[in-house]
Amino acid sequence: MLEKKMVSYVLNLSMPIIFEMLISTFMIIFDTMMIGNFGGNKAVTAVGISSEIIFTLIDIFIAVGITVGITALVAQSMGAKDLINAEKYASEGVAIGSIISIIIFVVVFTFSKEIAIIAGAKGDILETAACFQKFFSIAMLFNMISTQIKGVLRGYGNTFVPLKICALVSIIKILLDWMLIFGHVFPRLCIIGAAYASIISEGVGMLFLFKYIFINSKVKLRIKYILNFDREIISRLLKIAIPSTMEDAVFNFSRLLCTFMIMSRGSVSFAANQIANTIENVSIMPGVAFGMATTTLVGISVGEKSLKKAHKYTETCAIWSICIMSFFSFIFLFFSTILVKFFIKEQEAEVILLAAACLFIGALEQPFIAISHCFAGALKGAGKAKSPFVVSFLTSIFIRVPLIYYFIYINKYPITYVWWITVFQWFVDGILMYICYKKMV
Repeated sequence: MLEKKMVSYVLNLSMPIIFEMLISTFMIIFDTMMIGNFGGNKAVTAVGISSEIIFTLIDIFIAVGITVGITALVAQSMGAKDLINAEKYASEGVAIGSIISIIIFVVVFTFSKEIAIIAGAKGDILETAACFQKFFSIAMLFNMISTQIKGVLRGYGNTFVPLKICALVSIIKILLDWMLIFGHVFPRLCIIGAAYASIISEGVGMLFLFKYIFINSKVKLRIKYILNFDREIISRLLKIAIPSTMEDAVFNFSRLLCTFMIMSRGSVSFAANQIANTIENVSIMPGVAFGMATTTLVGISVGEKSLKKAHKYTETCAIWSICIMSFFSFIFLFFSTILVKFFIKEQEAEVILLAAACLFIGALEQPFIAISHCFAGALKGAGKAKSPFVVSFLTSIFIRVPLIYYFIYINKYPITYVWWITVFQWFVDGILMYICYKKMV
């Protein structure tokens, strides 16, 4: 039986993260809707290729890499009431993460066209994707630095400030999208207008976070720690960050390979898959959010040397995550076509039909995604990041990639087969992640 105080604490920490993720997801949805209604499936494809590549790099090295290490170790330090170590982990973690972020930015900005070619873009789609990617990489540099600072705040349980910043960035982004894509108030800049909107909105968000983390935060960034790296601090950060990075690298690399294979089927299949994925992000974000909350709660409990509390928090997060994501399963089962029609012109009947079918199938994987993220978050919070990496490696390399290669790339089956394969992948992933968690007891 769940304790009321524990449930209340979990929800107070988790709900702002969920709302932050949902706001961010809806921002992407509105962005995709405006781009799709302006330029059709070719515009969605061009922007989708660019976004897929950049967000993959961000997830691998920043969001699920160094930021997870920062959050877990700040949480453990605060649980042990050690503010000095918490600030060391925060300061040195953000410094390392910022260096990685700059490297990613330089590579993507410099080789934007070459990356788009590797992704399979051709003709008009290639030129649009390369140009968009170059400008969009600037915005994502700001986003990567902001993500690390948010990781520090979440490490000591501050989830409201990241929510407020996310809301501010999203409002600015959508407003500028409307102005710059369609030419309201300012000259019409088409798809590039979306990139400019991202640069401005992400830049504003980063500046506000810098002000907060240096002046108002309970755990502050300290210049003295940034300039004098502590080997033990760096070692502990990397012990969590590297396996976490490798876990997401394997998953996202396999997903990126599969995206390239889907791209080989043409813009209709790619656009349908992209739209279905964008809609599904609404349901996945609560799972990701509860996973992040679990990392913080388990980290604090480990710092307090209370494994019993860590397990209670984990199970509470898992139950709530499964319930919320199962609700979205119901929505996808009965309203998939209605949802898809918001994203593309009605004349694109083939894309609508295919995307709706993909979303219908995706409803089945929601509970298993919830299970996977929550128990992976618990393992990372306890400093055991190797287990999620091993599970991700097994399910990505031995299930997702070979099956999609066989059914989609070789035998040219419909794109719906991709979604049946991912249902099976998440089913296995969820079970294995739970087994690893139970061994932690």
